[in-house]
Formats: sequence, structure tokens, C-alpha cells
Amino acid sequence: MTDTEWQAFALFKADFKADCVRWLAQCGYEYTAPEDPIPCAQKPTARGKLHLLQEAAAAENKTAAYSHETPIVYNHSLDEIRPSDRIKLIIISDNPGKNEQLHRNQRYLVGQAGKVAESFFRRNSELAVDFRREVIILNKTPVHTAKTKELGYLLKHGGEPFRRLFEETQIRLASQTAALQKAIGCPLWLVGYGELRKKSLFTPYAEELQRQYCGMSDPPVFVFQHFSMNCFSIDLKKRSDEHKTVAENLRAVGLLHRKEILGW
Repeated sequence: MTDTEWQAFALFKADFKADCVRWLAQCGYEYTAPEDPIPCAQKPTARGKLHLLQEAAAAENKTAAYSHETPIVYNHSLDEIRPSDRIKLIIISDNPGKNEQLHRNQRYLVGQAGKVAESFFRRNSELAVDFRREVIILNKTPVHTAKTKELGYLLKHGGEPFRRLFEETQIRLASQTAALQKAIGCPLWLVGYGELRKKSLFTPYAEELQRQYCGMSDPPVFVFQHFSMNCFSIDLKKRSDEHKTVAENLRAVGLLHRKEILGW
């Protein structure tokens, strides 16, 4: 990265981590790093009820029981990026899942969907993108649920304070991510669009992103299906033109879905 790019990334990372620490505190938890001995969900204050709501959401959705350890997840992979690294892509997934919230992990796209994404870039070497070294991975919100749709349960039962926090996480991430993308100049992929439509879980993110890119004639923002269940690759293959390169097809499909979902 250039000095300007690195400074923009360092600012983004510091702000994002501070926000996650603050959001955890608002919900009644003290941030604990992966190397700390006890997950934050195991030592909540009296106000720390979010992990219980997440357990209830998973149970209602008939998700197999698992250890709830980090209700709001900062991506510690960001701490491993160095000034000498070259960032070629920013990928925005939905929200941290079961593997991502594990105390020892606290990283994004490290479950099955992440393995599918890594395999996609490895198979398509002509893209020249190292998924784990040259991609910044973020989410539309750092609030954990096992399945994205379980966020609806949190909104229903978490009350007005949680609704405000959930919306704030999306608006902050959308605005900060857009600023980071503009500083670095790499493409931005929104991976997973089912909840980006109007009156959906991630509508605040979509609306803020539109404000950030309003007036730009050709913003490098692309929308795709999610990596989970191999939906990304299946959709890309279905819509690809055999006479075009992978990069050309990615651009065409990403723009198609952006217009369809975001309207711009």
C-alpha cells in the first residue's frame, strides 16, 4: 500500500475496533481479544443479555447448539495486514456466524463459506487474488447470529436500544468502508444480497452505501450471491458468457445484481 492507502486503512481499523468495543460495552460486555483466557460472553455484566437472545434465536431456528462466545465480533485478521501488503479487493459478507464468533477466532469468513471463497480464487488464478492476503473481509454488521435471518429475532425481542445499535452498526460500517474503498481504489464486492432490499435486515447499510456513492458515474461496487452453499459460483456460471473472461463475467454479473438489488 502507498502511505496514503496505509493511513486510510489504519484509521479505518482503529475506528472499527473502537466501535466494536463501544458496542459491546453498550450491550453489557467487556471486549476480550482471542489470546485472553475467557470469552466476553462468559463474563457479562447484568446488562449482558445479547448472547442469550442469540441462543434463543438459534434455538427457534432449530440451529444445532453451539458455544456462544462473542456477541459482537471485530475481525482480528485486520490486525495482521501490513503496509507492505497490496489490497486488491474488499469483500462484504453478511454478519459473523458460528465459527467467526468463537473466542479463539474472532475473524470473518473462516467457516465453510470462507473455504468456498478461498477455493474460488484458487481455481481462478487468472484473477491473481490471494483471498487470505490481498482481500479485506468485512460484514454489513458485526452482530453475530448463526444464520443471518436470526437477526430478525434479535430485532423483535431486543427492544428499541438494540434496534438503534443494529442500525448504527450498519451505517457506520457502510460509510467507513466506502471511505476505505475510495482511498485504496480497489473493487468492493457485496456478497449476499437477500437482505439488502427495501424493508429488509440490511436496508440501512444499502441506503448509506448509496449516499456514499451518489454522484459517481461508475463506482466499483458489485453485488453477488453469497459464497455459502456455493451460491456465488453457481450464479456466476449460470450468467456467464463463455466468450468472456472470468473478470469480465464477474463485472457483468456484479453490475447486474447491483442494479437489480440496489437500483443504481
